[in-house]
Amino acid sequence: MSAAGHSEDGRPRAAAALADADFVRLVGTADGDAVAAAGLLARALDAAGTPYQVSLAAVPEPPATDADCTVAVGHPTGDLTLEGDALALEAAAIVAELASEAVDPELALAGAICAGVEPSGHLLEAADLDRRPGVAIPTDDRIEGLAASTLVHAPFSGDDEVVEAALEEFDEQDGRELASLVALSAIEEAPPRAAEAVERALRPYVTERFGTLGGFADVLDAVARERPGTGIALALGHEVETAALESWRTHGKRAHRALRAANTGRYEGVYVLRLDAGSPAFLGTVARLGLSYRSPEPVALAVTDGAAAAVSETSVETPVRAAAGELDGRATVRNDHGTATFDGTVAGFTAAFRGAV
Repeated sequence: MSAAGHSEDGRPRAAAALADADFVRLVGTADGDAVAAAGLLARALDAAGTPYQVSLAAVPEPPATDADCTVAVGHPTGDLTLEGDALALEAAAIVAELASEAVDPELALAGAICAGVEPSGHLLEAADLDRRPGVAIPTDDRIEGLAASTLVHAPFSGDDEVVEAALEEFDEQDGRELASLVALSAIEEAPPRAAEAVERALRPYVTERFGTLGGFADVLDAVARERPGTGIALALGHEVETAALESWRTHGKRAHRALRAANTGRYEGVYVLRLDAGSPAFLGTVARLGLSYRSPEPVALAVTDGAAAAVSETSVETPVRAAAGELDGRATVRNDHGTATFDGTVAGFTAAFRGAV
């Protein structure tokens, strides 16, 4: 976490700035890592008795000026910015300085999974989680869990009936067989990177909340994108599991169906997924799944009129920002993924993006 324009080695200074503020505004991007980070910081502010407000958006608006301290979570516009490969892990380190009792190791680790970072270190030791054979899903219903999961994309994804048919001959208790089915299905006719991507869904850590750590992460990311208010409540520890699971089911199935229905185009370096009347809420999920399980190119771009998301093996900052700027839009880019809103069409953004790659 850093003050704008300064070094990122400022956790004690950032914690002090939060402790001294009379009112804090937390402005995050609408994804699981950012909402986990915002939730951790909000819990610390609660413990310190500091009033705060939390908001999420795919591309956050420039911050208002009515707060003593505005924290930008996942984007660069704020008095303080949260940075790093996993925002939730960085937030946990800040919270340890500010109010150590507010650190929730499971929430931080779930946020890290959303960012594609493998759980490890002292937070994993503090969480003291066991692992078991099987697949990371957030429900005891394996059919529903596999159909809606966005940790993997396979021929059965998004369709309960196809999942049910695939599981007919499987032992209810055999997690290893289930993991093998999911892994083999996911890599069938997929690019080589699918073999690594599917590992996120296998041999899960066991948790009380949502059953598995990967399942918790999947719900967190889906709800942050689909229903940000519920995502914030979930990260704050409120009892919104029923609403969160419903949003997760909706988000996951819509994303898988959109990925299959997309009009695709392969260009030098870019795999484009054009979505007619697609919801901006699931563009990031479609782009991520598209890169991991469909794209023969190193960049996947999911785009609909007025909104786009890109995921890459490397940075996508230049093409996302350039394309958004050319169409009077705004963009948020972090590491290997970016989101844009713009005034224009699928064709216009795609052309501008390709021109900047």
